[in-house]
Amino acid sequence: MDNSGKEAEAMALLAEAERKVKNSQSFFSGLFGGSSKIEEACEIYARAANMFKMAKNWSAAGSAFCQAAQLHLQLQSKHDAATCFVDAGNAFKKADPQEAINCLMRAIEIYTDMGRFTIAAKHHISIAEIYETELVDIEKAIAHYEQSADYYKGEESNSSANKCLLKVASYAAQLEQYQKAIDIYEQVGTNAMDSPLLKYSAKDYFFKAALCHFCIDMLNAKLAVQKYEELFPAFSDSRECKLMKKLLEAHEEQNVDSYTEAVKEYDSISRLDQWLTTMLLRIKKTIQGDEEDLR
Repeated sequence: MDNSGKEAEAMALLAEAERKVKNSQSFFSGLFGGSSKIEEACEIYARAANMFKMAKNWSAAGSAFCQAAQLHLQLQSKHDAATCFVDAGNAFKKADPQEAINCLMRAIEIYTDMGRFTIAAKHHISIAEIYETELVDIEKAIAHYEQSADYYKGEESNSSANKCLLKVASYAAQLEQYQKAIDIYEQVGTNAMDSPLLKYSAKDYFFKAALCHFCIDMLNAKLAVQKYEELFPAFSDSRECKLMKKLLEAHEEQNVDSYTEAVKEYDSISRLDQWLTTMLLRIKKTIQGDEEDLR
C-alpha cells in the first residue's frame, strides 16, 4: 500500500475512534459501559497514529497519539497516557520540535507524579537534545540536563547524573559561565579520582577546570593546577598538566609563539576537539590581544 493509501486508512480509523468517543458520551452508554468504548477508541487512535507514521505524516501521528493519551487520562490509566505522550513526542520530533517538547513534558509530569524519576530524567535528556540540535537554545538545554542530573542523583544513578552534568559544564564554559563549569569539573573529577574504573578520566576533568580558571584569570589557573596536583598526584605526570604549565609560562612571558608551539605539540598526539580549541583560542587572545589562529 502506498503512502496515500495508508493515510486514507488512518483517516478512516480516526473517524471510527471519534464515533466511539461520541457514543461513549450518550446516556445509554453511560449506563452500559461507556469506558469500554473509550478503551476501544484509545486502541484505534494508536492504530491510526502508527498508520500515519508508516505514511511519514509525523504531525498527524503525533496528534493521534495525543488523542489516545488524553483518553487514557480520562480512564485514569496514567502509565498508558505517559507512553502515548512519549510516542507523540517522538513523532513530533520529526515535524514540530516545540510540540515534541510539550508532549514529552506532559509525559514527565505523569512519570514524576508516579515517582518514576529515572524515566523522567531520560525524557529530560530528550528535550535537552531537541534544544541543542533543533531549536538551538543552549540555556534551555542546560536547564533540562540539570533537571535530569538532579533526578538521576536522587535515584543514586551517579554515572548517568555525571554524564548530564558534564554536558552542562561544557555548555556553561562556552557561554562564559566559567565558575559553574569549574564547580562541575572539580566535583566530577574528585568523584572519578576515587574510582578504579574512572580514575583515568579525572585528569581530563581537572584539565578542563584549569582551562576555565585560565579564561577568568591566569593566577587562578596557576593556583588551580597546584591544587589538582596535590589532590591527584597522577595529574602531575599527565600530558594535560604539562601543557597547562607550558601555557601558563608562555602567558607569563606574553610569548605567543611558545603558546602556539605547546598547543601544536599536544595536538600532534591528542587531537584537540572543538571545545578545547575554543577555550585555548580564548586564552591565546589574552596574550597581547593576539588574534591569530591556534594552529
